[in-house]
Amino acid sequence: MSTFIVVGAGLAGAATAWQLARRGHEVTVLERSTPANGEGSSHGSARILRYAYPDPFYALLAVDARREWDELERLAGERLVSPAGALDFGPWRAPAELAAVFEEVGVEHELLTAGEAAARWPQFDFGGGEVLWHPDAGVIDAESAVAAMLRLARADGARIETGWPVASVERVRAGLRAVGSDGRAEEAEKVVVTAGGWLPGLLGGLGLPAAFLSALPTLQVMQENVYHFPYRAGSDGPWPTFIHGMPDMLVYGLPGGRDAALPGGRSGLKVAEYNGGRPIFSAAARDGVIDPANRERIAEYVRRTLPGLVPEPYAETTCLFTNTPTEDFVIDGVGGITVASPCSGHGAKFAPLLGRIIADAATGERAAPARFQVLRRE
Repeated sequence: MSTFIVVGAGLAGAATAWQLARRGHEVTVLERSTPANGEGSSHGSARILRYAYPDPFYALLAVDARREWDELERLAGERLVSPAGALDFGPWRAPAELAAVFEEVGVEHELLTAGEAAARWPQFDFGGGEVLWHPDAGVIDAESAVAAMLRLARADGARIETGWPVASVERVRAGLRAVGSDGRAEEAEKVVVTAGGWLPGLLGGLGLPAAFLSALPTLQVMQENVYHFPYRAGSDGPWPTFIHGMPDMLVYGLPGGRDAALPGGRSGLKVAEYNGGRPIFSAAARDGVIDPANRERIAEYVRRTLPGLVPEPYAETTCLFTNTPTEDFVIDGVGGITVASPCSGHGAKFAPLLGRIIADAATGERAAPARFQVLRRE
């Protein structure tokens, strides 16, 4: 068995720590703040678990991930994914093409006309075209999932250190040393870096070979704008998640859960434009300021497309996406350091499965899928 340091305790880091600890490895998690904190990408109670991808690779990965979520819920003894179903519509979502992928990978679904969908979900104005429904989609409680995976990791001996910002990783005779910004140090044989939006600012201090760094895809951190809209009277029944693809923007929505809860334990619908925010270098540059032009853009979208909502947000916040040019994840490493960026705004749904994939790569048991590798090894 080996000793590991996992840098970052968001969804990917918590999942990796759990998978490593349950295999008997000695694991120390170093989290710059607190697990699933609001400065990262794994906070809150609302992330979409969906299967709809135009690429069968990701659709199958989502099917595999759901089995991992089921196991995690069983071991944690709590529900982490709430059923909601998902709608995909609009010309840029190509519902018929997504349905063909579902046929290929075996995901239950219905391809509806806009009229059929409107009769079932009158809180939407689908406009026209076809609408894809898949009932097994849901909403992930990200914060609770992180807590559950860290709890299971601790039960298998992992140590979780908070308030521990890693500044660099050095090579020492016994392996590797993580050095904090305050000079503290932890040593282990191997290091896994799951730092999310902080990763671009950390890469230069990891001592990675130039060939690896030059092959690494560009990581573009985006500060995204997110809004919560209240349900109109009579429209507060079960809402599905949705993705609406239009020529000028891609909008997604989902029940907000605890995020921005209203009195009486109710909440509104979380709505945002995918990659509608502004680029920043890393999470350190996040200022949390909502773009007023984007606010109006999304409010107008709600007026036009979601008649079941009051088109005035009652709450708003920012979050971080860390994008690669192809939106593929990065899971690869060299010299005992594994870099993982399961990112581009669609990694949360895969978290427990990605923990397994990252742990496999970090231990050398199995390389990550070729499209996640920096230095491709078939």
